[in-house]
Amino acid sequence: MRPLLGVIGVLIVLGVFSSVVRTLVMPRPSSSGFTRVVLSALFVPFQLVADRCSSVERKDRVLAPVAPLSLLVTLVLWLFSFLIGYALLEAAVSDLGAKAAIDEAGSSLFTLGFASSNRSALTAVDFCAAATGPIVIALQIGYLPALYSAYAAREAEVTLLQSRSGSPPWGPEILARYAQAELLDSLDELFSNWERWAAQVNESHTTYAVLIQFRSARATRNWMVSMLSVLDAAALQLAFNPSRRPQTPARMALRAGYVCLRDLADVRGIAYTSDPTPEDPVDLDYASFLQGVDRMRDQGFPMERSPEEAWPHFRGWRVNYENLAYRLAYDIDAVPAAWSGPRRTPSVILTPTTPKDRQPATR
Repeated sequence: MRPLLGVIGVLIVLGVFSSVVRTLVMPRPSSSGFTRVVLSALFVPFQLVADRCSSVERKDRVLAPVAPLSLLVTLVLWLFSFLIGYALLEAAVSDLGAKAAIDEAGSSLFTLGFASSNRSALTAVDFCAAATGPIVIALQIGYLPALYSAYAAREAEVTLLQSRSGSPPWGPEILARYAQAELLDSLDELFSNWERWAAQVNESHTTYAVLIQFRSARATRNWMVSMLSVLDAAALQLAFNPSRRPQTPARMALRAGYVCLRDLADVRGIAYTSDPTPEDPVDLDYASFLQGVDRMRDQGFPMERSPEEAWPHFRGWRVNYENLAYRLAYDIDAVPAAWSGPRRTPSVILTPTTPKDRQPATR
């Protein structure tokens, strides 16, 4: 019986160490089933409550604590699992009962020192447990600044986009506002910034997958909807104005965006078509496309092609990212914005209002 307890204890300790290393230490995408289960288990009750909320703001308030709470719960469960694993090892190398083994392991794991033994086998296990507790806690403390730094970097661009697109953001509204303010020449800078943003999000959100669930400070802002709106703006620009030069910033923003989405999908185990064709169908219908075109035209956005001519080209770009953007927006229950797909519960689609260009009265 004692050898079996020892084997189980070793498997628990090594398994939890693997989860800690994959989550906190490895600077690359590395799946940890332990942390995925914790986040999923926490998400379910919060989501059940959120699904019964009548407003976007209430739903956002309910879901906002899930990701931060998962960090605390994960740390507690790691330490508890180590406690059980080391207690089994203590019992395996001695004649200690269940309570005495837990006391011995807990005393060492949390460096309390109230229980000790002069037997060498127990002492060796105690030393391992005593090193484990501080190391795990220290790694978690060091992990939090990196996590929140990546979150802050992500949200800076999302917040900046609010003045360019309103809230929640929408691709046609970006182009409409740039045309209204006569800033169309600055679109390339926007696309270049979001190309870099997509690369940063790709790196941080695949390494620290819990960031995908971190919500913005405002209910009507969301990183996934913001990315989708910029990708749509780039696709609209290319579809309507093929002769505009340079085209590189818009194309690179699109490329970085859907590469980011695919890497996030790989982390979350979402299937997708790696090489869609421009003729593949999209969920966005032509009538919704025309509504966005009308918003752009009302503000004087220049269009070389007619909507009928531009639609196949826009659809050919959107097929690269629409499905994954819709799926991620659904999974994180993002704000129900225009052109961003369905949500878990029926919701009113929110669209930004283009500000009026008021001028002071002159005499």
